Amino acid sequence: MNELGRNDLCWCGSGKKYKKCHMRADEAGKSAPPQQRRLAPSPLQLDEEGREGMRRAGKFNAQVMDFIRDHVRAGIRTDALDQLVHDYTLEHGAIPATLGYNGYPKSCCISRNEIVCHGIPNDAELRDGDIVNIDLTSIVDGWYGDQSETFLVGAVDEKARALVEATFESMWLGIDAAKPAGRVVEIGRAISKFAHEKGYSVVRDYQGHGIGRVFHQEPGIPHFPDYELGQFVLLPGICFTVEPMINVGDYRTELDRKDGWTVYTKDRSLSAQFEHTVLMTEDGPEILTLTERGPRRGHDFRGGADA
Repeated sequence: MNELGRNDLCWCGSGKKYKKCHMRADEAGKSAPPQQRRLAPSPLQLDEEGREGMRRAGKFNAQVMDFIRDHVRAGIRTDALDQLVHDYTLEHGAIPATLGYNGYPKSCCISRNEIVCHGIPNDAELRDGDIVNIDLTSIVDGWYGDQSETFLVGAVDEKARALVEATFESMWLGIDAAKPAGRVVEIGRAISKFAHEKGYSVVRDYQGHGIGRVFHQEPGIPHFPDYELGQFVLLPGICFTVEPMINVGDYRTELDRKDGWTVYTKDRSLSAQFEHTVLMTEDGPEILTLTERGPRRGHDFRGGADA
C-alpha cells in the first residue's frame, strides 16, 4: 500500500480525508496491518447484472455513432444530423438522453471548430475543412451509454488534423492510466502531460463523470491533475467517462449566455474532444463504447476519421 498523505482519502473507503479518519489509529498501531486493509464497498460499484446493462447501453451507443458517421459531410445541416440520431435511436427502442435534459432541446450535441462542447444542432451546414464533435448518449433499459468523436470534414488543414489526432491519443492515455483501486488524478495527469508536451491546453471547466442508471454522477473525472477531486478511488464495478477537450490556444472557455449551453474557447481557437464510457473491472478498464468502424487506438488521421 502506498504512503498516504494527511489530505488523501482514507484507505477504508469512507470518503473522509485520512487525517479525519484512520490516521491516528494507524499511527498508534490500532488499525489492521496495511496488507490486510481493504477498501469498503462503494454504492457506485455495479454487480454483474449492472455491468451487463452498461455493456448493452455502450454497445448500442457505439452503433448509433457508426450509423451517423456515414452522414457527416460538407453541406449537411447539423439539425439534420440530430434528426437522424433521434429517429435511429427511437426506432431501435432506446431513448436519446440529452433531449430535454435540464432543458437541452436536441437529441445530441454537435460542436464545430471553436465550440468546446454542448453545441446545439441548428440550420448551419458543415463546411469543407471543419472539425466537428458529435456527442451521443443513449438510454437502454434504464442504463446510459455515452461517447463522442471528432470528425474531419473534407480537406482539413494540418493544424486541425494534428489537434484531432493528439486529442484522440490523449483520451487513450487517460484510459490507460486508470487502474483498479487507482486514483482519478492519474487520468488527468496522463492527459495533461501529453497535451502540454504537444503545445496544447486542456479545458478545466468541463470534465468526465461517473455514469450508470444516472447520466452524471460521481466520480468527477478532471482531465488535468486535480488533487482534490482526483483522490477518488476507482474500484472495480465503477463506470465513468474519459472525455478530454483539448485546445490549440488558451484553456479557458466562454458560455453562450443566449442559449445557455454552447461553450466556446475563450480565444476562439480550435478545440477537439473524444470520449468513451469505461467500466473499471478487476483486471483494468473495459471500454464499453467501441465502434466497429471508428478510429482505433493509434489511428492515423491523415487518412480521415474512419478506420
